Amino acid sequence: MELEHTKVLVVGMGRSGFETASFLVQRGATVTISEMTGENEMGEAARKFYELGVQTEFGGHVMDTFIDTDLIVVSPGVPHTIPPIQAAQEKGIPLIGEIELASRFIKEPMIAVTGTNGKTTTTRLIGDMLEQSGQTVFVCGNIGNPLISYLTGHEKAHRLVVEISSFQLDTITSFRPDISLLLNITDDHLDRYSDIEAYAKTKGRILENQRKSDIAVLNGEDRRIRQVCSTCEPEKVFFTGRWKEEKGADIGTHAITFHGLDPLHRKESEIRGSGEPVYENQAAIELDRVPLKCRHELENISAAGLATLVAGGTSAGIQKALETFRGLPHRMERVAALDGIVFYNDSKATNVDAVLRAVECLQGPIHLIMGGRDKGGQFHLLESSVRQKVKNLILLGEASGEINAALGNLTATRTVATMEDAVAFAHAAASSGEVVLLSPACASFDMYQDYKERGDAFRKIVIKRKT
Repeated sequence: MELEHTKVLVVGMGRSGFETASFLVQRGATVTISEMTGENEMGEAARKFYELGVQTEFGGHVMDTFIDTDLIVVSPGVPHTIPPIQAAQEKGIPLIGEIELASRFIKEPMIAVTGTNGKTTTTRLIGDMLEQSGQTVFVCGNIGNPLISYLTGHEKAHRLVVEISSFQLDTITSFRPDISLLLNITDDHLDRYSDIEAYAKTKGRILENQRKSDIAVLNGEDRRIRQVCSTCEPEKVFFTGRWKEEKGADIGTHAITFHGLDPLHRKESEIRGSGEPVYENQAAIELDRVPLKCRHELENISAAGLATLVAGGTSAGIQKALETFRGLPHRMERVAALDGIVFYNDSKATNVDAVLRAVECLQGPIHLIMGGRDKGGQFHLLESSVRQKVKNLILLGEASGEINAALGNLTATRTVATMEDAVAFAHAAASSGEVVLLSPACASFDMYQDYKERGDAFRKIVIKRKT
């Protein structure tokens, strides 16, 4: 792909936008940046773009800018329905994302991870497992470090492990990981997609350019995944829900066992500089020494373990990584115990399925804090869990009314104005041995910049009450 003297428009000035612009400038492209946010609001970020020497457009998207360019690289959060993008597409101007652009220049093999829930944890686990197996890896993508930063930096790796969102998959054309993971598909982002089938189709795009020599690590229990992978070309292995004749893993009480894995990619053993098999036919992960125990955590471990073995990792490396892994912030993060009450920060649970998984994981009565900006969630799917386990339902944010209408008659329910009020009420209502869980089932943008800021606010309030 020749970029020198090519006119490229980068839409969005977030981190991926900056790294994309940097790469394009290095390659000799003529770069323009278009951003809806005003220059003063962008602050320091705006200065960084000026230092790159690119043309900038703040405070809105100008139609002429979009139709007078050779290529558009759009940030994941920008809807493709905005008039300037539609006009550019009608004119035949190519539209891609940062993932697609970067993949055209990266030669190293890639593992790509997507799914509604569990992407970041699984991506991080694979990176740790491969590193403990002796490989040099670069972990990137939706996890916070853009894929294209691999091209602008100096770090080199044997393999890249990339977290991919549905929004990023919307703009691929030739992106082809040699190993893909599709963890689960449940209702999410229905404020952007027309229905669950459209969302599932986008998630399935991670498989569309793979060939028979590639590997797909899949959830065999997920009906929609079975459907989207029914005609895909890559070799299929299943990390849960494996049928008898299928390759993959079985999750047991004390171990996860891997079955039927043949050495298809012998070249990977050269990465490790050893002659040991790439796949281990009856490898197992012992769970007694693993701190992650919830069902969804075990599924993440199983998927990561399969991908690691396929990529030439070892059972010993997998085991060592798991014994030191303590989870990630905002994902069932144990914040503190106050008066015998345990507080959990699960702010990353921005959809209904994530809340179901969190509630299933916990014992004892739960005081559940939910709410935020609705993404089209079907809150009624929580009815059974709320009825059985939730002692108090505390609601805040824009979606309070919708959640109350769906679940408010199933348990004691209180609507509050702030996170401080939510934590104070939950603390006062809970007794020793019970749990306070922030698991919103909604986006955070009505009250916070992102789920991290929301989770940080919750944690700070809890810790303050402890001191």
